[in-house]
Amino acid sequence: MKRFAIVICCCLTTGAFSQEKATIQINFAKETGDMKPIWAWFGYDEPNYTYMKDGKKLLSEIAALSPVPVHVRAHNLLTSGDGTPALKWGSTNAYTEDASGNPIYNWTITDSIFDTYVKRGMKPLAQIGFMPEALSSHPQPYKHDWQPGQPYSKIFTGWAYPPNDYKKWAALVYKWVDHCVKRYGKKEVESWYWELWNEPNGGNGYWKGTVQDYCKLYDYTSDALKRALPTARLGGPHVTGPSGSGAAQFLKTFLNHCISDTNAATGKIGAPLDFIAFHAKGAPHIVNGHVRMGISNQLRDISSGFGIVASFKKWQHLPIVIGESDPEGCAACGMATNPENAYRNGTMYSSYTAAAFARKYLLADYYKVDLLGAVSWSFEFENQPWFYGFRDLATNGVDKPVLNVFRMFGMMKGKRVAVTSDQMYPLFSIRDSGVRKQTTDIGAVAAKSDHSATAMIWNYHDDDTTGQPATVVLQCSGITGKQVTLKQYRIDADHSNSYEVWKKMGSPQQPTSAQITQLEKAGQLEQTGSSKETVKNGLLQMNMQLPRQGIVFVKIEY
Repeated sequence: MKRFAIVICCCLTTGAFSQEKATIQINFAKETGDMKPIWAWFGYDEPNYTYMKDGKKLLSEIAALSPVPVHVRAHNLLTSGDGTPALKWGSTNAYTEDASGNPIYNWTITDSIFDTYVKRGMKPLAQIGFMPEALSSHPQPYKHDWQPGQPYSKIFTGWAYPPNDYKKWAALVYKWVDHCVKRYGKKEVESWYWELWNEPNGGNGYWKGTVQDYCKLYDYTSDALKRALPTARLGGPHVTGPSGSGAAQFLKTFLNHCISDTNAATGKIGAPLDFIAFHAKGAPHIVNGHVRMGISNQLRDISSGFGIVASFKKWQHLPIVIGESDPEGCAACGMATNPENAYRNGTMYSSYTAAAFARKYLLADYYKVDLLGAVSWSFEFENQPWFYGFRDLATNGVDKPVLNVFRMFGMMKGKRVAVTSDQMYPLFSIRDSGVRKQTTDIGAVAAKSDHSATAMIWNYHDDDTTGQPATVVLQCSGITGKQVTLKQYRIDADHSNSYEVWKKMGSPQQPTSAQITQLEKAGQLEQTGSSKETVKNGLLQMNMQLPRQGIVFVKIEY
């Protein structure tokens, strides 16, 4: 066996942890499933950021890193207002009425949003919501003025209520979809996904109606959508937290409604359903002065949602979109007001994302469901303080470490292959209990295509504390090439990490142009090595030092 070393230098504060050791074996000859780009889905609350300076820049970067069209989901696409963005708010003024109550449609802002996506080859996961002021059954108060640190319930105003006229709502949906077909073409709009509302379960948040009210709205929405474009794809219900009894029951009630209930719009039985969506969130909190993540909370939601879908014979093969799949719930709650969110700027967010996505693939395999996408509800916040601790991919146009995880995923294609690690937490252990033992979760996800093989290796723990780097032996078998090029990339305290560079600058809130250029460079995925290797009997072995919350990516080309 040809042996060579990947030396990864790192400077960490050594805590009271013993040296971690792990052996990871990857068999590139043993396929386990498709390397579906389930990660190529993103979303955010504030749709008007889409066409602003930093929004367009980030969307261009996201589109460029993905080998497939990226799907984008945004709230407030039908909310009334003048288009001025704010935290947890956006508006398009798509629908108003004249003094006689006649509809006035205005697609200027929605077109600006969708134009930005389509220009970059991106696809809307077009959210039909929220309720325009003129259609709300309880319109006042309407626009909220929520700020981080204030009660979250403050955001739920007149836009969250059922319509005062379901036929007018249906006409709005029909006109919007018909307009999109005329503007972008039938073939383009057929490639989109449409959805109704956001997190309607609970009755006192995003949806102020009952589950029956939601099903009625879905009936009118689906009928209008399919009349405008019979081949349009529509799904729901985007409940959040299906590991909880309330969300689980809402999801089941909706799925049953689409099978056997009388349709409120057509009078027929059932309603069309092209994909199923639910949300899954983690739960970080502060323990002994540091952040402790709740990856098990998120994985339990995913597991429960998959289990519910799999229990319906009619729907078990329908595509699933995890419409929001994140470490916690409020992207606009910065670490100043929510210290448990201090994980967001650094490598904790990166390693969590790698470890969580790997388990999404495994859970989909276990339940034998069709996981189409998992939306990272993380974008950018225009004209906000640098590294404020929002759950975002970039700050003021500078990429944060977590975006480089998606750059790594963007290089993975073909088929997933078998991975074993003597220190990767078993699927149901991490789902049920997280990573709370002394040992970290050291694992990998790997893939192969015709002339390349790739592997992402992480060292994750729920506790955001420092410790000694782990010694990792990576053993790769089943490589068909004889002479290969080995490329290495990494994310840690010293690589692909704009946050650490910014802190070393003194954390400037008004960085100079030279500093911004330096930060932009530091925000890119850094290649740390390239070498030519000879493969004997299909085997390669790599030895590395991998810091806690670090990620190494290996690409083998032949």
